[in-house]
This record gives sequence, C-alpha cells and structure tokens, in this order.
Amino acid sequence: MKNYAQVIEYLFAQLPMFTRDGASAIQFDHDNTRLLCTALGNPQDKFKSVHIAGTNGKGSSSHMLASVLRTSGLKTGLYTSPHLVDFRERIRINGAMIPEENVVEFFHKNKVLIDSIKPSFFELTVAMAFDYFAKEKVDIAIIEVGLGGRLDSTNIIRPELCLISNIGLDHMNILGDTLIEIAQEKAGIIKNGVPVVISEKQEELVQVFEDKAAQAKTELIFASDRYLIKEVERELDGLHMIITNLIAQADFAMITDLAGSYQQKNILGVLTCLDKLRELGYSISDTEIQYGLSHVQQETGFRGRWETLSAIPWVICDTGHNEDGIKTVVENLSNLNYNRLHFLFGAMRDKDLSHILPLLPKDALFYFVAPKMPRALPSVELTDLALSYGLKGSSFQDVSSGFSAASTKYLPGDLIFVGGSTFVVAELLTNHF
Repeated sequence: MKNYAQVIEYLFAQLPMFTRDGASAIQFDHDNTRLLCTALGNPQDKFKSVHIAGTNGKGSSSHMLASVLRTSGLKTGLYTSPHLVDFRERIRINGAMIPEENVVEFFHKNKVLIDSIKPSFFELTVAMAFDYFAKEKVDIAIIEVGLGGRLDSTNIIRPELCLISNIGLDHMNILGDTLIEIAQEKAGIIKNGVPVVISEKQEELVQVFEDKAAQAKTELIFASDRYLIKEVERELDGLHMIITNLIAQADFAMITDLAGSYQQKNILGVLTCLDKLRELGYSISDTEIQYGLSHVQQETGFRGRWETLSAIPWVICDTGHNEDGIKTVVENLSNLNYNRLHFLFGAMRDKDLSHILPLLPKDALFYFVAPKMPRALPSVELTDLALSYGLKGSSFQDVSSGFSAASTKYLPGDLIFVGGSTFVVAELLTNHF
C-alpha cells in the first residue's frame, strides 16, 4: 500500500463504512475517535471551529460559511461527508482538497494505531481531518456532523459556534421515530457557553432547543427572528433575494450561486452565524459576505445541490434523499419549463420509501436504478414498489445504463433529472461528468 489508490482501496475495503454497510458500521459513542485523537495529540483542540448539524441543509450551510470565511482572508478548513467522486472532497482547506500524499502519510504513520483501535471509516476520516487542520494551522474550520449530533464522531470539538440547519424525518432507524426525538439527537452538539443558531424555526421543536440551550447556559438564536426573505427569483447565476434584517428594519439584496429553492432556509442561518462570528471578533465585511455567498461553488468545489450538469441535453442533479429533500426537488422541478421529464431515481434499502414515492411527479418517465453498493435497493424491487404508487418507468441495472436510456429518449425541450440518493448522483458524476 505505497500509493494513494492502494491506501484508499484498503480503507474502503477494511473499515466499517455507513454508506456501504448501514447502521452496523456506526459506533454509538465517541470512544474510538477520542482514542485516535489522544494518540495524535488532540488536534481538535488546536484550531477554532463552527459545528453544523441538521437533517437537510447542513452541507450547503457548511460550504456557504466556508466560502465567506475564506473570502474574508481566513485560512478555512472544511470537513463534510459523504464525498461524491473523490474521498479527498471531505477534507479541504481554502477549497483545495487534502493532497494525496498527506492521506498516504497519515495512513502509514498511524497504521499500527489504526489496526489497534479498529475505527470505522468515518471515525478515521474525522481524526485525519482534525490532524490535517491542526498541522496546517487553519484559522477556523467548518465541521459538518456526519449523522445525528450527540454521538457523532465530530462531537468532540468545542466550537466557537453551533448551527442546526433543519430537522426532518431521516435515518429514523438510528435517530428516532419522531421529529422531537431526532431534534434531541441533533441538539446534542450544543455545548456549555457555545452560542447556537437554528436556521429554521419549527414550532413543534422550539422547546427542544430552548431546553437544551438553558441546560447548557448558552445563547439560542432562531435565524427567522433576525432575517426574513422578502422576494426571491431564480436566475441563471443562482437565487436573487431581497432580505429584510428584522433587527435593523432594513432590506438588502443577496445572491447565492446555489440555485435550489431550499437555500432560502439555509441562507438565513448562515447570515445569522456570520453576525454572531462578527460579534465574537471576526472581521467579515458585507462585501465579503456578498462575494462569498455568490461564489460558493467556485470557492469550495461544492457539487450536487441542484446542479445543472449539461445544457444539451438538459441535465440537473440533486442529492436530496429524504422526505423533505424530495419535496424541495419536486418544488424546484415545478418551477421549470420543459416538455417531458426523464427522472433517474435510485434509493437505499434502509429508506422508508412510503413517504417518498407518493411525492414524485406521476407525469414523469422514470428510470429506476441501483448504484453499485450493497446498501442500494435493487432496481427491480424499486420499480415494483414505484409502480404500485402509480409511477411509470423501467428498471436498469446501474446508473450509467439508466442515464444512457434517458439520453436516448431525450428530445429537445426535455429535462433529465437525476436524484433520489447521494450515491446515484455520485455515480453519475464519476462516470459521465
């Protein structure tokens, strides 16, 4: 295992991995992560951070914040998951992925430690990110929770600020059957004296966050108490918004190059976080905020969120994969003009599709696929289930064959949409874009 490809192949094959193995790969504690980081000299204590959790929107919010902070001149780390094409997408500084040689060096230097602790893939990745950020002396790092919050491997940091983007029904077999139970897990990132911002004020969950913040003796800020989106239009370069600052009673214009309508929820939390970081002494100008939010993809390499991949044929992808995510996908599609919708769709075995399939547009022509991973629901099973909900389409062995079929049937004026799972989008990007 001398080169990067060999190291990554080993890590993928030998370590328990949630994206491949499901819940059996999760350690429901921080023990392995703490053991790794203790042996590494506790790198998580050597840089400042912002910790972000949520069902939907945490990835977009993480990249928005990282883009603005980089624009403001801070050396900015960014840890996110999962990756789409390259493992190194998970660990970035100022938009650049961790170099291959750093991954190889970390593995060889710590091989005995890894063999001794036997961490999961995610636990090892978190430790690698923290070690890299500490050694590179980042000014601040944006750390995205992997799953939940309370027991997530990332939850050993003491951040400057916490952000919880949205609570929805996802990973119910792990986090709980109700929104309140899931919110309690996400609220587990709230720490004593660390301010917390909530992007979306969901009335039935307010008490959960108020109780946790009171217990932690910390400031709780609901973004919708500070900002309101007054107007929004989708243009070629992204979402154009008029936003009201409710504290200052003033309107201002804002653009984000992330074009999904759901970014309206995320941007309020991001703006509130930036206000709080300013209060904490960070120098971030209005001009830097404007630039950072309108150049998120350029500054961070962010992909897969309502991304237009091609104009001819017209291809859009989105990684939304739970009930709320699919609702916003369908909403976004309803705002577009096309002749016929070709919908490439795949899902994981552990998804409750009874809440998702009824939401999908019945006038679309579906191409049901299975990404090449053990957790994927076989396309034949997916097709049978989808047909019972009145959807029309055929099954295909993998993403590439489904996309090829959609491209063959595509006519000018049509739209090909690809989604249902992060891993469907990842396989499409890997093989076609």
